[in-house]
Formats: sequence, structure tokens, C-alpha cells
Amino acid sequence: MLNEKIAALINNQVNKEFYSAYLYLEFANYCEELGLDGFANWYEIQAKEERDHAIIFRRYLLDNGYRVTMEAIDKPTHQLNSANDVFKAGLKHEQYVTALINAIYAEAFAQHDFKTMQFLDWFIKEQVEEEKNAEDLVKKMELFGNDSKSLYLLNQELGSRAYMPTPMLKGE
Repeated sequence: MLNEKIAALINNQVNKEFYSAYLYLEFANYCEELGLDGFANWYEIQAKEERDHAIIFRRYLLDNGYRVTMEAIDKPTHQLNSANDVFKAGLKHEQYVTALINAIYAEAFAQHDFKTMQFLDWFIKEQVEEEKNAEDLVKKMELFGNDSKSLYLLNQELGSRAYMPTPMLKGE
């Protein structure tokens, strides 16, 4: 059995990951409205990955004898006025998710819950990648986002991204 505080933090993370998927679908919707189907594709795949993360956290709780409580998913409230606003909001959100995962890790460390710390190691590494990807997108938009040819090429690049199920998923 997990420590109750750690289990509660992980249960909260399940719901935060589903919110992340919901948020990224909202970003995809906005990009579609701008005619940036490649950008939309990138965020649709991000949404799938976040859903995967929620499922993995959920499975961890279930495998450790903890009942998962699903909460309502908040409506995204970001004010978006440009594609770069989407990328900046995405970066800020990834930094928030990193802080949430770090808090779970810190509590697991304090409780000497080495099993949970080991489980979280993959997510810690994943968040480094997520933040780097988000930072790169912000930088690219700041470098050449106003140039229509460069924006076209970036849209093409993001449109070529394909979904790959998260390796930690069992049976998928």
C-alpha cells in the first residue's frame, strides 16, 4: 500500500494529466482555426501522450491497492491571440506539470518510498524532454514566426509528427 499523501498526490496527477490532454486539444482547436494544421497535429499528439501519462499514473495506483478518484476536468481558460501564445502557454504548462511531479517525488523521498521514486524517474526524464520541446517551439516562433515561408515550413515539420504510444503502457 502507498502512503496516503503520496497516493493522493498521484491521484491528483491522474486528473492533471487528463487536464493537460484537454488543454492541448484546446490548443489544437485554436491552431486549426488559424489554418495551422501541422501545429494542430503536434498538439493532438501531445494530448494523446498526456492521456497515456494519466493512464500510467492510474495503473500505478491500482497496482498498489489504491482506489482512483476521477475528478471533473477544468475548462482551459488561456487567452490566445497568436500561435506563439499557444507555444508560450504550452511551455508554462509543462513547467507546471514538472513542478507537480517534482512534488510527488519529494514526498516519496521524504517517506523513503523508493518504489514510487523509481516509478517517477521516467516522468522526470520525460518532463526534461517536454520542456525542451516546448522551449524549442517558442524559440522557433520568435526567430521566424512572422516570416510566412518559415511559418509554412514549421507547420509542415509539426504536421509530420506521428503518435507513438508511451513505452510504459502495458498491453498497448
